Amino acid sequence: MESPATPIPASENTGQVHAVLAGFLGWTFDAFDFFILTFVFAAIAKEFGTSISALVLTSTASLGTRWIGAIVFGLLADRYGRRIPLIVNILYFSLIEVLSGLAPSYRVFFFLRLLYGIGMGGEWGVGASLAMESVPTRWRGVISGLVQEGYALGFLLAAGVYRFVYPHWGWRPLFFIGGLPALLTLFVRAKVKEPEAWHRSRTDWTTYKLAIFRNWKRFAYLVLLLAMVNFISHGTQDMYPTYLQQQHGFTPQRTSDVTAFSMVGAIFGGLAFGFFSDRRGRRRAMITAILLGVAMIPLWVFAPNLPLILAGGFLMQFMVQGAWGVIPAHINELSPDQLRGFFPGLAYQFGVLIASGSAYFEARMALLMSYAQAMGIFAAVVLLLGAVVIYFGPEAHGAQFGRSNPTKV
Repeated sequence: MESPATPIPASENTGQVHAVLAGFLGWTFDAFDFFILTFVFAAIAKEFGTSISALVLTSTASLGTRWIGAIVFGLLADRYGRRIPLIVNILYFSLIEVLSGLAPSYRVFFFLRLLYGIGMGGEWGVGASLAMESVPTRWRGVISGLVQEGYALGFLLAAGVYRFVYPHWGWRPLFFIGGLPALLTLFVRAKVKEPEAWHRSRTDWTTYKLAIFRNWKRFAYLVLLLAMVNFISHGTQDMYPTYLQQQHGFTPQRTSDVTAFSMVGAIFGGLAFGFFSDRRGRRRAMITAILLGVAMIPLWVFAPNLPLILAGGFLMQFMVQGAWGVIPAHINELSPDQLRGFFPGLAYQFGVLIASGSAYFEARMALLMSYAQAMGIFAAVVLLLGAVVIYFGPEAHGAQFGRSNPTKV
C-alpha cells in the first residue's frame, strides 16, 4: 500500500481529478437519462393510450439490455483503453435519449429504451474502472462513493428538470435535455489519460480469454452481489415518484422536491460509507448501511405527514446509496487485473438484468395492496437477503491494481 507521506506530482494529481470527474459525470448523465422517465410514467402512458405498468415495462426493458453494453464496451475498454470506449458510449446514449423524446408511439418508445439500455450498460464499468485505477489506494473507498453517487446526482438533476420543465412543456423536452451529455466527450478527449494500471495489465486475447474462464467462480459471486444491491436500489427508487403521486396525491413540483431531497441523502450516504469502508472494510460498511436501511422502512413508506416523508426518503437513500457507494471500489478490487474493464461492468449488468423486474413487480403488487405496503415488503426482503450475500462473500480491501494480490475473506 502506498505510503501516505509519499507526495503525488501535480500533473499526476490533475490526471486523477480528470479521471474521477469523467467517471462521475458520465454516470451522472447516464442516471439522469434513465431516471427522467420515472417521473413521467403516467404522462407518457396517457399520451400513448396505455397503462402505467406498461410504461414501467419500458424501464425494465432498459435494465434488461444493459448486459449487452457491458460486454461490448467492457471488452473494448480492456483491449483499447478506457477513454475511447467511454467517448463512444456517451455519444450513443445521448443520441438514443433525444430520439426517445421524438417517439411517435409506445412501440417505438419501447424499442428505443431497449437500445438505450445498451448505452447505459456500457458506461458504468468503463467509468468506474477508469476512476478506481487512477486514484491512490487509501482514497479508493471515498472516491468510490463519490463516483457512484453520480447516480444519485443524476436522479437529483432529473427531479429538478422535471419540476421546472415538465409543467410548462410536457415530457418530450425532458428527453431532449438528456442529449446534452454528449458535450462531456470533449472533456474526456482533451483531458483524460489512460491509467497506468491499465497499461501494466494489458495482455493478448488468448491470455485474456483464459483469465475469464479461470475466474468464473469469482464472476458468479459478483453477479449475485450485484443482483442483490440492484434489487435494493431499484426497489427503493424507481417507483418512489409514482408512490408519492398515486398514494399521497403530490403535485409534480412536490414529487420533484421530495425525490430530490432523498437524493441529497443518497449523496451524503455514499460519501460517508465510502469513507467508512476505507477504514473498517468494504463488507462491514455495506452490511451496516443495509441493516440500517431495514430499520428505515416504516418511516420511509408509512410516514403520515410531509416532514416525516422527507425524513424517511432522505434516510432510506442515505443507507441504500451508502451501501452502493462502496460497490465500485469493492468489485474493482475483487476483479482480476486484466479483466477490470469487463468483469465489474458485466457483473453489474447481469445483476441489473436479474433485478430488472423490480419496479414492474412492485407496480403489480400495488394492484393488490397499497404502494406503501408493496414497496415496504419488497424492500425488507431484498435488504435482508443482500446483507446475507455480502456477509458470506470475499473482500480484497486495499488491493494493488496492476499487480497480483491475495484476496482476504
